[in-house]
Amino acid sequence: MPEFHRLLALVRCNQSRGETTFASTPSETTLTVRVTLLCAGATATSRIGGFPAIGEPLDGGGVTRASRLADTLPPAHVWSSPSCAARETAAALGLESSLDPLLKDIDHGDWSGRSFADVHQSDADKLERWLTDPNGGTPGGETMAQTVARAGSWLDRHGAGNRPVVAITHAMVIRACLVHALNIPADATLRIDIAPLTVAVLSYNRIWRLQELRPL
Repeated sequence: MPEFHRLLALVRCNQSRGETTFASTPSETTLTVRVTLLCAGATATSRIGGFPAIGEPLDGGGVTRASRLADTLPPAHVWSSPSCAARETAAALGLESSLDPLLKDIDHGDWSGRSFADVHQSDADKLERWLTDPNGGTPGGETMAQTVARAGSWLDRHGAGNRPVVAITHAMVIRACLVHALNIPADATLRIDIAPLTVAVLSYNRIWRLQELRPL
């Protein structure tokens, strides 16, 4: 994954300049805490490219593929976004999960439930600006900074814990966690493909580290 290696190079560059590699510091611990972030399975909108609505369920292929991956995640307490797709992903994997609104997908506002192609037809300039700089968010939606703040709060809370956790969430929330944990620009994370059922594994021991980024 060239983009994954480019991301690691950026993190190392930040370290070489003496910059911090995390946005805030959970309490000191001698234990390494492992946090596995799983992107929810495919929906009709995510499969064609677009802005899924919070109530959108998995499509047939998303349910089938998730069910085939049961028992592939490490033993851990499982948290889930309250969205329909995330809850159905947990069910298809045979996992019991606790819901946390901090893991909900970024609010796409006026573009929720619409495909990229549809938005391009009506708001091409706004879509181009969002793709170039997602920090401002979509019209009527949540900004990337707001998503980074809540996702980072969730991440640091569990980084300060003493047990591994799994979170079933969404591509933009996983990107927000990477922004927070590795101190990288938000627009850089849009160049990282996070397909449905991709896992990002972070570990915390005084600083956050990215251990894996791969599809299941």
